[in-house]
Amino acid sequence: MVAHLVRLRLTLLGNTLRRSVWQTIGLAVAVLYGLSVVTVLVGAAIVGGRTDPGLTGDALTLVGALVVLGWWVVPLFAFGLDSTLDPMRFTTFAIPRRTLLTGLAVAGLVSVPAAVTALAALGSALAWSTDVLALVAALLGAVAALALCVVGSRAITTLCAPLLDSRRYREVLMVAAIVPLLAIGPFFAWLSSVTAGSSGTTVTLDGGEGTEDAVGAAASVVAWTPFGAPWAWAGAVHDGAWGRLAAQVLVVVATLVLAVVVWDRALARTLVTPRGGGRDAGRTRGLGWFARVPATPTGAVIARCATYWLRDPRYAASLALVPLMPLVVVVLGVSSGAGAGLLLLVAPLAAFVLGFGLSNDVGYDNTAFALHVATGTSGRADRWGRVVPVVVLGVPLVVGLAVAGVAVAGRWADLPAMLGLTLGVLGAALGVSSAVSTRLVYPVPKPGESAFKTVQGAAMATMLAQGVAFLATTALMVPTLAVGLPALLLPSAPLGAVALAVGLATAVVVLVVGVRVGARTYERRLPELLAQVTAFS
Repeated sequence: MVAHLVRLRLTLLGNTLRRSVWQTIGLAVAVLYGLSVVTVLVGAAIVGGRTDPGLTGDALTLVGALVVLGWWVVPLFAFGLDSTLDPMRFTTFAIPRRTLLTGLAVAGLVSVPAAVTALAALGSALAWSTDVLALVAALLGAVAALALCVVGSRAITTLCAPLLDSRRYREVLMVAAIVPLLAIGPFFAWLSSVTAGSSGTTVTLDGGEGTEDAVGAAASVVAWTPFGAPWAWAGAVHDGAWGRLAAQVLVVVATLVLAVVVWDRALARTLVTPRGGGRDAGRTRGLGWFARVPATPTGAVIARCATYWLRDPRYAASLALVPLMPLVVVVLGVSSGAGAGLLLLVAPLAAFVLGFGLSNDVGYDNTAFALHVATGTSGRADRWGRVVPVVVLGVPLVVGLAVAGVAVAGRWADLPAMLGLTLGVLGAALGVSSAVSTRLVYPVPKPGESAFKTVQGAAMATMLAQGVAFLATTALMVPTLAVGLPALLLPSAPLGAVALAVGLATAVVVLVVGVRVGARTYERRLPELLAQVTAFS
């Protein structure tokens, strides 16, 4: 049965690749990227092991702990990331639970992330090639770490499956996931500034040697956690600390046993009490937005899109970025020494994010797009119906961010230029998105799936479509930027007034032209759009 599950996993992967050339290209790119990462990591480990084995071992412990932690945490944020061997699919088969458990664990190794992790873990063991006993311990630790990755990931996802089926939980978790993701860049910027600003180039901790002592202190703590313990075995053998090695082995074994028990219990619950398919039994009253808009085709599209922006987690990802931008910019400003002046960037960035959110709106419709075809919705109604909710929501939001930015920075004279830049970016992005979304449609996460899910084979198409939209928006903003940036840098009140006028004119013209172009393209390519969207479902 274990071999059968592995063959099933390979068959599903092969069928996926044969179904789409883009998926094959995406897999090839992922493999090449993974091999490049492995090559760099293994090369650095070998060189570091020959120059400073102690520091290299500490660094490998920290990096390895992050890898194991990522295997455990990422599936909670990217629910539905890999459901080819979902235990729910085996509910009707009389497979012994322990056999199914073993088969799912082994089949979990058949993936690009698992292969990259295995190669990196085994290859990094070569850092201890000058010490035979440490090398053996490093290889055993790599195998144990890989087991922790796969078993821990499966145990957590199976245990949390009922929560992952809850739509409200997914929405809250998705927003919560954005916070640490956005904080990564500012954190490293702050860390770099602190490292460079203390003692010349390094930070002194407890009278130590700076960065090297900081890495060693962090590794000595992480090595006693389940995430870092297997990576620290080789260092313990190298130092001759056999008692420490025995304790760290005990930590790993106990964690694996606990993970297997948790996974077994959760799997038993899943097989006996199947989940409800992820549908919430929420209660709705009235027609919602449909009762608040005119009873016209355009009004119907407005109501539907407004509902998406407020209730669809995939759209909520764009909205969640907007209120977090000021926080990230403040951290960057403090760490870089730029001060509050960076807050002037928040409003234009937020405007671009909101406008760019429509660049693949047809793809996000999924099967609901068939309603537009069946009811004969015109291109004009479709395009304006998608734009109006963003305009109604976005204009007050970005104007408020622009006013708040100049208020905090104490640069009220720059308000006209800021409004011109912000509204110009919003209008240009909406106009370009309205035109592009009827021409370049690419696969996106389906309704109910994680907003962070990466659809196989969609990487190249996504990069092409988003690159075209970004370049077109930037090109159309050149007149506004040519006036607005000097108005902010000089500063100049007359130039600010001109920037406001140019920005508003650019926004209106690009938006109207973009909607018209998108409407004509929509009506001409309606069958092709339906075929593309249907193929994604």
